[in-house]
Formats: sequence, structure tokens, C-alpha cells
Amino acid sequence: MEGVTLILALAVLILMSVVMTAAWAYGLKARNGGWTDVFWTFGSGGALAGAALWPLSAGGPEARQWLVAAMVALWALRLGSHLAPRVAHGPEDPRYARFRETWGRGYPWKMLGVALPQAPASALLALSVVAAAHRPGPLDLRDAAAVLVFAAALAGEALADGQMRRFRADRRNKGQVMDRGLWAWSRHPNYVFEWLAWWAYPVMAFDAARPVSWLTLVAPAVMYLLLTRVSGVPPLEEAMLRSRGEAYRAYQARVPAFLPNPFKRFR
Repeated sequence: MEGVTLILALAVLILMSVVMTAAWAYGLKARNGGWTDVFWTFGSGGALAGAALWPLSAGGPEARQWLVAAMVALWALRLGSHLAPRVAHGPEDPRYARFRETWGRGYPWKMLGVALPQAPASALLALSVVAAAHRPGPLDLRDAAAVLVFAAALAGEALADGQMRRFRADRRNKGQVMDRGLWAWSRHPNYVFEWLAWWAYPVMAFDAARPVSWLTLVAPAVMYLLLTRVSGVPPLEEAMLRSRGEAYRAYQARVPAFLPNPFKRFR
């Protein structure tokens, strides 16, 4: 099983390298780096769902393979349907706008260096997805618990995104910092719930006695690093400090960047 998992992760790496090269080219043509996120989301969703369903048994994919594939597809559809309209009809994401401004003539090739490393990230996520999809045995309470974690994560992320969308749509809030609802507990609640969604796979399949199941922990670890150290919080915080200044610094002082701190909140 370990060999099959690694082969499928390699296949995802190759496929996503093609997808992210296309994302880079399309983003240059559209003059909007935000398409990188859209291509990665839908591309990863398709690649990971396919990896979950392969290899086919004599009677077709097992029930758990279908369940994992459906979860990955729902994740991609929800996130992609949120991102695509924003990218297509709104201004360029401030992170990519900053890259364009800072890099100048070097932007096209440096942007390729932003897009392509996202393919290995998808391959690492595939390790967790495939390991969970191939846990032996019929569906059980662990699968139900994983679905509950996954559903709560998607609902929470949709709620956070909806709160931010309504805040931005109100002209009275122009230039202000969103610090209401879930955003009063975390500066990036949408990222917190995005990370939580990937814990569904360890909940479903982790077993310390089964070595391949340790791979299910890769996805939440990778997503935590990406969201908090690489492409999520750091560039977005930098952009918010430039646009909101002292108001955002005050927000940083009272609200945690990622995981909520109830004790600080109530105190």
C-alpha cells in the first residue's frame, strides 16, 4: 500500500505541475495572479479525488474511496466557487498585486516560482488522502466522525467568508478592519477552518499500529505551514498593514492570528 500511495502522489505531482504551469500562463495573460489560487483549488480537487479512487478493485472503488473522493471534490467546489468570482470580477488579490509592484520586469518568471511549488504541496496532500481512502474494512463510526469534522470545517469557512463578504459590500465599512463575528476570535478564521478540514483524514484512518496511516497527518501539517508561514497569513498581514496601518496593528494586538484564545477573549 505504501508503494501505491507514493506512486499516486507522484502522479498528482506531475499532473499539478502541468496545471500550475497553465495557471501561471493564464494569470499573465489576464494580468491577475489570483488565478493561481483558482487553478490550484480545482486542479487539486480533481487530482486528489482521482487518486482516492485509484487503483480500482475488481468490483470498482470501495465505499471509503468514494467517500474520500466526494469530500475532496466538495472542498474544491466550495473553495473554488468562492475564489473564482472574486478573481474574475474583483481587483487583483493584494498579495499578487504586491508581487507585480515589487518585482517589476522580473514578475513573469518570479511568478512561475510562486505557482510551480504548489504542485508538490498537492502531492503531499495526496499522501493523506490516499492513505485514508484505502483504510481497510467497511465504513464505521470513525468515518462518520471524519464527515462531521469535515462538514463543520466547510460550514465554518463558508460562514467566515460570508461575514467578510457582507462587511466589504457595506460602503460604510470602507477603510475599516473587519473584527466582528468569527473575525473577533481569529484574524483568519477562514484559514483555521480550512486547516480543520484536513484533520478529517487522520480522524478517519490514523492508526499508530498501521505505518501507512501516519501519512494522514501530512495534510494538516502541510496546510498549517502553508497557511501560517508561507502563502496565507504572512503576505496578507503585510498587505493589511499597508492598507489599514495602525487600525490593523491594534487588531493584531487584541486578536490572535490563527487559533482563537478564549481566555484572552473573555478577559
